[in-house]
Order: sequence, then structure tokens, then C-alpha cells
Amino acid sequence: MATPWDTVRLDGDGFVLRRWRGDDIDALLRHADDAAVVRGLSDRFPHPYTRADGEAFLAGRVVDLSGPVLAIEIDGAACGGIGIRQGAGERAHGAELGYWLGRAYWNRGVMRRVVARYLPWVMDALALSRLQANVLDINPASARVLQHNGFVEEGRLRGAVRKPDGLHDLRVFGLLRDPPG
Repeated sequence: MATPWDTVRLDGDGFVLRRWRGDDIDALLRHADDAAVVRGLSDRFPHPYTRADGEAFLAGRVVDLSGPVLAIEIDGAACGGIGIRQGAGERAHGAELGYWLGRAYWNRGVMRRVVARYLPWVMDALALSRLQANVLDINPASARVLQHNGFVEEGRLRGAVRKPDGLHDLRVFGLLRDPPG
């Protein structure tokens, strides 16, 4: 079934944001099956990350790929992803942002540039006025990406997430298109 996002291609500085494709499976497995990548993500992103996990993701059974969920492509191959989950009803003006990037591309400013390219596009495309992102306390690099892109830390949910190494705080960040007042 065709979606409004099928032809999306956003060119950035050293990367392309585009729809996930079935032929991304090998690149997805190469970058997603990394304990360091998974450590800062939700349980929807398992470790080890198997071929069955990748196939389920690319089939849209893990995340709704009919929305603006895009692959991050560098040098012709997918190496991460970014997307939103839009609210419903009285919260339809907002969405939750999520992203990940293969470790081979960490510490190069890639995700900062990806988020900067994606945010205005998705907020305009869906007429969003608020984005929220949640970051585990063990992922300060992700918090810096958000802060660099105008997000404000709004709070902390203490002990909200249980990982194999124990309980972790969840830091909550928000971005308003037109702040009130």
C-alpha cells in the first residue's frame, strides 16, 4: 500500500534520509546487532539483533513504517534510523522522536545533522507543534544531540527503565515550534 512518505528523500551533509527498503536487511543487521547501540534504546530494539528481527522491522511489524520513519544512509548503505510516533486526539499536535545510529558513525556529528534536517521537515509535513524525546541517563551523547537542536530538558523519570544492568532514569526533552507566552 502506498503512503505519502514513499518518495521521501532528504539530502543532508554527508547523509541521505529515505524510506527503509527490503534490501537494507544486511546493512541493518551489521549496524543493529551491536550491544553498544542497543544499550541506550528501548526493548523494541533487541540484542542480539537477528535476521528475524530485521525482517520483522522491515515488514513494519515492530514500528509503523507507513509513517515518517526513515533510514539514515551513508555511503550508499543504511546505518541508522529516525522517526516519530504521532500522538492522537488532543495530543495529535505532538509526537515522540526516536533515532539510532551505527557505532561506526558515532562522534562525527552525524546524528546532530540528521536531527537538524529531519525536524523542520517532519514538523511541517504533519503540522506538529511539539516534539518530545526520551533519553536514558546512560546516553549523554543523545541528550547533547537534542539540546543542540533546540530541545529543552523538561524532567526526569527516576528509575523508569529496567535494563540488564539495573534501573535507569529517563530524561524527558521537549521542543515547541511556537512556545506559549
